[in-house]
Amino acid sequence: MEDFVHLHVHTQYSILDGQAAIPKLVDKAINNGMRGMAITDHGNMFGIKEFFNYCNKVNKGKSDEEKFKPIFGCEVYCARRDLHLKENNGLDKSGWHLILLAKNEVGYHNLIKIVSEAWVDGYYHRPRTDHKSIEKYHEGIIASSACLAGEIPRYVKNGQIAEAEKSIEWFKSIFGEDFYIELMRHEVKDPMQRANRDTFKEQKAIEPTLIELARKHNVKLICTNDSHFVDEENAEAHDRLLCLSTGKDLDDPNRMLYSKQEWFKTREEMNDVCKDIPEALSNTNEFTRDENGNVVLTQEEAEKKIKKLGGIDKLYRIKFEADYLKSITYEGAKKLYGDPIPEDIKTRLDFELHVMKTMGFPGYFLIVQDFINSARKELGVWVGPGRGSAAGSAVAYCLGITKIDPVKYDLLFERFLNPDRWTWKSAPMGDRKIWR
Repeated sequence: MEDFVHLHVHTQYSILDGQAAIPKLVDKAINNGMRGMAITDHGNMFGIKEFFNYCNKVNKGKSDEEKFKPIFGCEVYCARRDLHLKENNGLDKSGWHLILLAKNEVGYHNLIKIVSEAWVDGYYHRPRTDHKSIEKYHEGIIASSACLAGEIPRYVKNGQIAEAEKSIEWFKSIFGEDFYIELMRHEVKDPMQRANRDTFKEQKAIEPTLIELARKHNVKLICTNDSHFVDEENAEAHDRLLCLSTGKDLDDPNRMLYSKQEWFKTREEMNDVCKDIPEALSNTNEFTRDENGNVVLTQEEAEKKIKKLGGIDKLYRIKFEADYLKSITYEGAKKLYGDPIPEDIKTRLDFELHVMKTMGFPGYFLIVQDFINSARKELGVWVGPGRGSAAGSAVAYCLGITKIDPVKYDLLFERFLNPDRWTWKSAPMGDRKIWR
């Protein structure tokens, strides 16, 4: 079974839409063995304080590895034009749905700014943000494409594939690897249940295209359930809440219906729903682990690491440099090793890139790549094929810094590292001495 955490969850703070009490959601997640969860209420962050306080309460006395991780988020309404435009009721009303999650304290404060601006300056039927605001305050935030009402799903549903691709490219340009495409499957299995069956048909209709576009643009998939209530048996109570919200009678044949599949499903239930796309399940855990899939550093260890790397501002610079380094490394790997990149090569590159990132070296490699390529291509300076420890790096080979294939000649990347910190461990490329 793939591990899973919920990243698209509405609480009772999604007024007259969500029916779930935060303590019940957290308790269910912990009892089911989830490492964490997000709350993403519609257009607001009203539930964050209660969420934070309750998670602190249940985490009291636990070790860092045992603690449940609260992820602060919001499902924002993104204006189709500009948050200040409120002229056209059909075009400016509401907006595309978009999930935004804070990945750190900077992201949390930026998310507050986006949501506050949406209420103060962008309110028109709904609190609305826009692309400009998101671009301005994107630092420290993770984004995902949301439900059928999201920008990309809506374009795909309408057959506007070129527009969907432009949107994906825009989100990638802003968020890089912190942008994800969501997949949902709300299949109504009870033939006697009064529920919305069109939702699942629309979800299945656009899913192949969403997966295809995600593969094409190297965007990771996550499966979500757009949770609005805690347990399956709460569906009927939630249905009556919708009647209050929309001012409709329960027996009105034309009123709004949900699929009644929007309960806070367990890991087992989500594995059953998305068993054919396990990556979309496992990718949800990236929000509670580091690059190696391990539990994140303790607060004390994290502060020491940040200080060693030069402070929080330097850390963010390293993150951006690392993202760009990975991008151009993969481009070089496709030319040298073939497209798609063989799995063993990708594993080696990811290992090297992770070490470079955590040691603060991405900028160094980018600078060396720049002057080596300039020397070779523009200045006519003789440059050798590479020697010593540098020749052991597959990343350096893909960047053109060296001309020796370390994989072909079985050269060790780990010779870069401080020999006092070497230890034997099973590494991605076999049993070798690696950095600890």
